[in-house]
Amino acid sequence: MGLAAGAAFRGGVMTAVVRGRGRRFEVDGDWERLPDGLHHADVAAVDVDAADRVYLFTRFDGQVIVYERDGAFVRSWGKGLFTTPHGLTVGPDGGVYCVDAGDHTVRKFTPEGDLLMTLGTAGVASDTGFASGRPVRVHSVEGVRYAGGPFNRPTNLAVAPDGDLYVSDGYGNSRVHRFTASGDLVGSWGEPGTGPGQFHLPHCLDIAADGRVFVGDRENDRIQIFAPDGRFIEEWTDVRRPCDLTIAPDGSVYVVELWRPEGKRSFVHGEAEQDQPARLTVLDPHGRVSERWGDSTTDRTAAGNFIAPHGIALDSHGDLYVAEVTYSFAIRPGWVAQSSARHQLQKFLRVGAGEDIVARRLA
Repeated sequence: MGLAAGAAFRGGVMTAVVRGRGRRFEVDGDWERLPDGLHHADVAAVDVDAADRVYLFTRFDGQVIVYERDGAFVRSWGKGLFTTPHGLTVGPDGGVYCVDAGDHTVRKFTPEGDLLMTLGTAGVASDTGFASGRPVRVHSVEGVRYAGGPFNRPTNLAVAPDGDLYVSDGYGNSRVHRFTASGDLVGSWGEPGTGPGQFHLPHCLDIAADGRVFVGDRENDRIQIFAPDGRFIEEWTDVRRPCDLTIAPDGSVYVVELWRPEGKRSFVHGEAEQDQPARLTVLDPHGRVSERWGDSTTDRTAAGNFIAPHGIALDSHGDLYVAEVTYSFAIRPGWVAQSSARHQLQKFLRVGAGEDIVARRLA
């Protein structure tokens, strides 16, 4: 059920309500106040630092843009450095990890954009037998013939409580790599496939407080959970195309799920017989669905609904930020109109407990 259902005006504000199970949010689809001279057509990733400053990793133009919690612009940096911006993570030490899928690297920067460390070799992909441009039935990751080392089109990074770094390596590989905080490779796991510990596009990951590694196995429509050494523990399958996830302090897992249009295929579920719109799902610590919203087939651009959610972050106040790659995923292939271009970033403001999730936009 999309948030556009039941829209009404209240005091000059247009609202739309969906029933939830204990959380209440107000969503501001116009939170970002982009300064003159800065542009982007996608927000590939979003994260927050210890002070709740918000970091965006953008495309067209590719750069990092930093805002205060209230949307006030702080700085931007990195224009011209990145090939295909994909994942961004702010570490506990304030370091900003930028995952560049097109450059096959992960780079760590200071909050001001000074380079501190590089994982991988710029422009050099690891050998996985992958070649783009081949005919596919489901997704181009079918071209990954065997698992390889770091990296071949990596997707995201997470920092463990002990400081180790985990990288999902994703579009041209089917692995998760573990590094020390200083960048030494500890080990890797995964291979192409649909079985336990196998992947078809490991697209995102986060680390629980107890060290378990949660991996969004996007084109297998599941979240796989591993011990820190890569031992498979379990899988959660009540998700579809998980693009990004974040684990809350209470153990809840917030997941953004990508749109699968009617007729497109899944490796595990076959062809979609009806439209499967994008959505946001909250799972409890045992993998049960607590809440789910934003999945409209008719009003995808309404505040609170989604077209191509690609990144999610949760700040210390319980507020959510959802980043979307609307241009790359939906406008460029002609699935939505060019007028949808502003649908790139939404802030969900936590306003307390209750049975309603409320979407708000200025009339």
